[in-house]
Order: sequence, then C-alpha cells, then structure tokens
Amino acid sequence: MEERALAQLGRRGFLVVTGKGGVGKSTVAAILGRRLAEGGGRVLLIEVDPRENLHHLLGAPPSGGEIVDVGGGLWLQHLKPRAVIDRVIEERVHLAAVARRVQASAVYQHFIDGAPGLKELAVLEHARRLLEEERFDAVVLDAPATGHGVSLLRAPGLVSDVVHGGPFGRIAEKIAALVADPERLAVVVVTQAEEMPAEEALDLQRLLADHLDRQADLLVINALYPPLPEGKGRDRGVPELWRRRRAVNLRELERLAEAWRGGRVGLPLLPVARGPELVAALGRCLAAGGVGLPAAREGR
Repeated sequence: MEERALAQLGRRGFLVVTGKGGVGKSTVAAILGRRLAEGGGRVLLIEVDPRENLHHLLGAPPSGGEIVDVGGGLWLQHLKPRAVIDRVIEERVHLAAVARRVQASAVYQHFIDGAPGLKELAVLEHARRLLEEERFDAVVLDAPATGHGVSLLRAPGLVSDVVHGGPFGRIAEKIAALVADPERLAVVVVTQAEEMPAEEALDLQRLLADHLDRQADLLVINALYPPLPEGKGRDRGVPELWRRRRAVNLRELERLAEAWRGGRVGLPLLPVARGPELVAALGRCLAAGGVGLPAAREGR
C-alpha cells in the first residue's frame, strides 16, 4: 500500500479497523492514524476497549475520555459510549437539573444497559459528528474484535428499523447511511497468516457481504515471518520453529489470495518492542507497499 493509496483510503474520512483479537489490530489502527496525520490534516484515533492501551503505542498519556493531542496532527481519545448518550439527553433536555435527574433514573440506566445496539450507535455517532463539524479530517476507530466489529457496523441499520423518529431514530438513520457509503467509510480488517485468524477474516468478509452488502476495503496481514536468515539453515531449535511458522504463513497467504476480495497488504514480524518505535517502523513499511504477497488469482 503506497502513500497515494493510503491517502485515498484516508479521504473516506472514517476508517473502521477490526479483526480477531491478538493479531495486532490496535497496532495497525495506530499506524494508519499516524501515517494519515503525517500526510497532512487533523486525524483522531479512537479506541473503545476499556483497557485503554493505544496511548502506549503512541508514547502518550492516557486519554481518560478526553481528546488528547499526541503531536504531528494526531489526536487520541478513549471513548466511553455512555458519555455520548448522556450528551444526547443533555442536548434535548435544556435544563441541566432535569437532565441530571433523567440520567440518574433507574429507567434510564436500564435503557442504556439493555437497548440493543445503542452503545454501538453512540460510538459511530461520535465519529460522524466530529467529521460533520469538520473538527477532524479523518477518524480512525480501533473497533472491537471481529464478531463485535460486525455488530458495531450492523447496529445503525437494526436500530433504524425498529426506532422511528426521536433523537436516536434520526441518529440511526444518519449512521446507517454512513456505514452503507463506501465513499465515506472504509473497513480495514487485520489478520495474521495463521489458520484461525485467516478463517475469521474470511468469515468477516462473508458477514459484511451478507448483512451490509459491502466488502472490506483493505486486509492487513500482520506479523509475517521473513525468510530464515543466511547461515541459520544447519541450526536446530529456533530456526526449525521459524521454518514451520513461515511454512504456515505461506500456506495461509495462498488461501487468502484465493478467497479474499479486495486490497491486501502484508506487514513483517519485527524484533521491536510494542510502542512508538514499532508503529514508526511498520508505518514506513506500509507506506512503501508492505512485504510481497502471492498474487490474487484471476477470475475470482
């Protein structure tokens, strides 16, 4: 994926990054956020994982719910969906005392905790609103892992089907239109060239087609084993494990080349600690086109 292709992806405005847990999804989200910011414009990187760990990758303090400037045109926010829902209530109930009473009520608490798709709707609405208000040129969302990532994208359509009118009904309609528009929202799937992550990525491809009538815009295949270094062929132990893992990588790369519809880019496994140095190194690799991958077969 060269710089020009990355810039085209960023022009969608909203990038949703998902994938199986443990494949480097947050790292890829950080890479995309940093590279887009370096290309110019203001970029917000959002995470919703309660553990709040993206700041470690960027060498920044934790967000704590605030929008934090991490430098170079990049901002970071750990988003709490409840705060977005509370803000909707405050905007509709103009008296602060009344709004606080609504938010403290048991009915409201049960509504927030039990309404299907409401928290997912809040996350997407927050990003949509920031873009609409032109506070940021692009938003990169480090979305939940694969199954929950699909639920996140499906939520607006499901809510808009059952809630007609009112603030949440109108919000759901707007976000459903955003999710369905490939010119405004891009889906980036992160995987590894291992059997289970690759299968989950292909499942996600099918779910996007079946439930949202769209495909992912990019598949990032992370942590690829490079060829065994010269002079290690006669050693035992680690080199043998290395060969086995690379053989698995090559097998799964062929499977993904056969079955995946859309763009693909590979990133190498690097002997670098998880943090800003890793984000920078993999960002340079991404901008240079990534590592070589098997060609997709014609006629897919």
